[in-house]
Amino acid sequence: MEKIVEQVWDYTKHAKFYSYRPNYAPKSIDMLTFLAKNSSHQDRVRVADIGAGSGNLSIMLLDRGCEVVAVEPNDAMREIGIECTKGEKIEWVRATGIDSTLKSEDFNYVTFGSSFNVMDRNFAMQEAHRLLKKDCYFSCMWNHRDLDDPIQKCAEEAIIRFIPHYDRGVRREDQRGVIESRKDLFDNIIYLEEDFYFHQTLENYLNAWKSVKNPYWDLETQEGNELFENISNAMRKVLPNEFGIKYTTRCWSAKKI
Repeated sequence: MEKIVEQVWDYTKHAKFYSYRPNYAPKSIDMLTFLAKNSSHQDRVRVADIGAGSGNLSIMLLDRGCEVVAVEPNDAMREIGIECTKGEKIEWVRATGIDSTLKSEDFNYVTFGSSFNVMDRNFAMQEAHRLLKKDCYFSCMWNHRDLDDPIQKCAEEAIIRFIPHYDRGVRREDQRGVIESRKDLFDNIIYLEEDFYFHQTLENYLNAWKSVKNPYWDLETQEGNELFENISNAMRKVLPNEFGIKYTTRCWSAKKI
C-alpha cells in the first residue's frame, strides 16, 4: 500500500489518549443527525466522517442509526477506532480529508469532528462538496473548553507560565467566514452550540491534554516531553484530584449548492 505522508499533524503519540477527552454534547449530535435525515429525506443517513480519529464522533453517529464511512490517515488512531467499532455498520478507510478516495455524490452527510482545522479548509470543502448528494450538509465541530471555568483558568495559567504566547489555533476561530468564502460550494449556514459538564479525575484531565496536538510540546521529543511534564506538575499543584468542568460543543453546518 502506498505510504500516506503526514507531515505536520502526525497523531501517532497522541492516539491512545483520545479516550480521555469528552465527546460531543449528545443533544447537538441529535439535532445534526435530524438535519441530515431531513435534508436527504432518508431515515438511514450515509455519513463520511472525515478525520475520524479513534472514532469518537463515528460512534455517536452509529448510535443514531447512521451508516458511517470513517476516513483516517493515521494508523494508530485508525487501529483504535477499528477496535472500538467492531461489529458496527462502519467502514474504515486509510485516506486524507482532502483526498478521501470515496465515491462522488454517495453521501447524505459529511462530518469533520475536530479535524477541519488540521487540513486545508478550502480543499476540505471541495472534497465534502464532491462527496455529498444534492442539498445535503457538511458539519465541522469542536469541543471548546470554557476559559472562564475556574479549573480551566488554572490550567491556562499553568500553560502560559511556560508558554507566554500560547495560541489555541484555528480550532477556536469562527468558521463562518471560511465557509462563506466558498459560496459557490455551500450556503444556508447553520450554527449551534451546547454547553455541557464533564467529570474528570486530575490524572485523566492531564491525559486528555496529551491528546492535544500543537506546536509547543511535541511528545515525539525529549524537550517536548519535559515541557509537558513541567506544565503537568504545575497543574497538579493547583488543581483538585477530581472535578466537573464546563465544555461547549460548537458546530457550523452548510448545505451543498
